Amino acid sequence: MATDYEVALRCAPAAEDSEASNQKQVQDGDIEGTNGRNQADSQAQTPRSKTIAKSEDDNHSTSDEKQRPQIDFVTMGMFIIDDIDYVPPKPSVKGILGGAGSYSALGARLFSPSPVSSSIGWIVDKGSDFPPSVADLIQSWETSAVIREDMSRSTTRGWNGYEGTSEKRSFKYLTPKKRLTADDLTPELLQARSIHLICSPLRCQQLVADITARRKEVAPDTYTKAIFIWEPVPDLCTPDELLNCTNTLPLVDVCSPNHTELAGFMGDDGLDPETGEISTVAVERACEQLLGSMPLQSFSLVVRVGDKGCYIAKNGGRKRSRAQGPNKKQRKKHFPRGGLQPDTDMEALFAGLLQDEDGFVSREEIELDPGIERWIPAYHQDASKVVDPTGGGNTFLGGLAVALARGQSIEDAAIWGSVAASFAIEQVGMPTLEKNGTDPETWNTVVVNERLEEFKTRISS
Repeated sequence: MATDYEVALRCAPAAEDSEASNQKQVQDGDIEGTNGRNQADSQAQTPRSKTIAKSEDDNHSTSDEKQRPQIDFVTMGMFIIDDIDYVPPKPSVKGILGGAGSYSALGARLFSPSPVSSSIGWIVDKGSDFPPSVADLIQSWETSAVIREDMSRSTTRGWNGYEGTSEKRSFKYLTPKKRLTADDLTPELLQARSIHLICSPLRCQQLVADITARRKEVAPDTYTKAIFIWEPVPDLCTPDELLNCTNTLPLVDVCSPNHTELAGFMGDDGLDPETGEISTVAVERACEQLLGSMPLQSFSLVVRVGDKGCYIAKNGGRKRSRAQGPNKKQRKKHFPRGGLQPDTDMEALFAGLLQDEDGFVSREEIELDPGIERWIPAYHQDASKVVDPTGGGNTFLGGLAVALARGQSIEDAAIWGSVAASFAIEQVGMPTLEKNGTDPETWNTVVVNERLEEFKTRISS
């Protein structure tokens, strides 16, 4: 019997690689990194770009002759080369693949063995100092990564520093950053089923509007709504931004802060005052307050809570069905002074209601969604298995997003995310991908689907 994971893979079409056009890069001053960010700006550039999916050297046919990849996932997170300083005596590491874009792409790639790997899209801005080892690593994943070379600038680099415990982390940029906008997405990436955004509330609103407008412009006859997954940047998770946050929630499908970021919006530290540990009660209370602020909107909160796992909170209401046909339009109702007019015959109005044989008003029953409130534990319960938490949250969201794109429920998607994060935190840097002929590929010697099924069995027992 096929697993949900295998069924989802069948729904994700493989494709050959496509050529990417030169992209205009627009800069502004928001903040982003790998689960921790700072502010920096850089000059706009117009780099040389190309797409890789299987091989960068496959240029024997024109782009019109090649099958375009159906993209299940794309991230708007930046590509960053990381330097990490740990608490002594653990040694520092320099020049490793990092950034929210890289780790979220990893999360989606874990569930996309080749050739389905071509359904994963991201943008890599390659400067003059780009490490060859990083280029080889990206190539080995066989994704639809858009590689944009600009020898006039340095690759974006960031510093990560840990203090005291691995939970307390600092970040700063070492070189000018190169942030992404809707204009940077190729036509293929623009039509991704799921889109990962990592930004402030106001910038999230702008990105959703810009991406949606471009999707309609590029493919007006086949337009479909993207699944937007929003990861707030920690610097702007403050009480001053709470109103902007609540105004952003109706525009996205999933909002996923970590417990510290969620508490920041509420103006507290999210810790238990007696033990000093993360307060699960505070997480639940904050989610209830956010959901309560938008009672007529349907959206999901997935809070990442470190070794406690994640908490899913989804408000209920009427179940909404998506339009069956592309670009389906609904007839506009014009009520200039409301539905009732001064000369409305109220007796005739109510007499028109359908009545059953007993004379009672008969109404079509509406299916209600009761909502969700659920904790899902972290995959690793043994702390010794966690070597470096860097990028775990971004990887979680890549796994969650690609699961939603392939038809999984929000709860199952969070399980995919938890499994994805488990691979990211088992070592410094990226997990090791191994391919052996027709055998299933492995990451850190483990088949991803086997870990997924084992985790599902564990938490259901």
